[in-house]
Amino acid sequence: MSRLPEYIGPAAFGLKMGVVLPGTDLKEMVVSALKKVSQDELLDDNDVICVTESVVARSQNNFVSVDDVAKELRSKLKLAEDGKVGVVFPITSRNRFSLILEGIARAVPRGEVIVQLSFPNDEVGNRIISPEAAEELDLTKGYVHFSELASHDCRHPITQVDYLAMYGQVIAEQGAKATVILSNDPTQISVFAPDGVIAADIHTRDATRKKIWKINSNVITLQDLCREGESWCEWGLLGSNMSANKKLKLAPREASLFARELQEAIYIATGRKVEVLVYGDGAYKDPSTGIYELADPMPVFGMTEGISGRYREGIKYKYLADVCHAEGKSSLEIEAHLADQSEQFFAQDHILTGGTTPRRTEDVIASLADLVSGSADAGTPVIVVKNIFR
Repeated sequence: MSRLPEYIGPAAFGLKMGVVLPGTDLKEMVVSALKKVSQDELLDDNDVICVTESVVARSQNNFVSVDDVAKELRSKLKLAEDGKVGVVFPITSRNRFSLILEGIARAVPRGEVIVQLSFPNDEVGNRIISPEAAEELDLTKGYVHFSELASHDCRHPITQVDYLAMYGQVIAEQGAKATVILSNDPTQISVFAPDGVIAADIHTRDATRKKIWKINSNVITLQDLCREGESWCEWGLLGSNMSANKKLKLAPREASLFARELQEAIYIATGRKVEVLVYGDGAYKDPSTGIYELADPMPVFGMTEGISGRYREGIKYKYLADVCHAEGKSSLEIEAHLADQSEQFFAQDHILTGGTTPRRTEDVIASLADLVSGSADAGTPVIVVKNIFR
């Protein structure tokens, strides 16, 4: 019996835990924490245990070096040290992309790296140039070279970093020539005749790769790198983060397997039948900056079967309450009508009109967990979500 009273709806709280290092038995660590939650009568069947991808990957020792990236890239794209490589639509992020770019440049230390950025923003909403500056660009040749933007302030309004200049510097420090251009047409990379191309965007990578393939078949995505070896992930370099000593922490591998094994371990230890989810960035768009925080390929890297395929949806309570009130119904009558409508909604496979926008349950839960954990800044890499299911 939970301590939470019946009038509490969906709720989430974080668990403070110790430092997770490579080789840590993370399942045992999480189970130990949840035993206390269970003893305090705060764990119930159908709760969702959310574990941030960062600690899962760290416990797996899932790291690759910049040299690893450079070596594999040379092999995958058959690049010579004096070759040319194109990088199309990367996001502008020191944490997410600067070390990847360093690895790319290290693959061609006597060659050239052509970085093609979208504008005015990258795919997750980081501003590259102002909308006003974008309107003034001369695109008669199909692209704008970085040197043509000297009169514009290209600093990010939040970080105050000029990513065009910074990415050029990262490349130059590896000995390669840096060419940075702006164009929203991925085929413009062909103007520079690269030996190989990386479609570096996250969510639109497949569409970008297909367009480039028509003009240069030697093209891969970030997902095609770091998918094998001692450290690997089915997402490749997607979802990777900067780490210490010129290393990248990959996203966790086989996250759904981890979720299932943790689910079983929790049941054995507590008797509770919970669901488990491994989450990354929440699908959240900041209303102030316009930045879409989802720099991971998706909010969820793995989950147990009880979550998959479910949608978070329901009736429009506010609208129906207003309709009932306009019809002269009392508060008790309105509440009874809402309860009846809700039962009909779920009983008839959600075919009643006027429902809320369907959202995948795992995306909602992962976004909630990411906001509660503060991207693990709160020291709570495990989030317990309660009452999210009917």
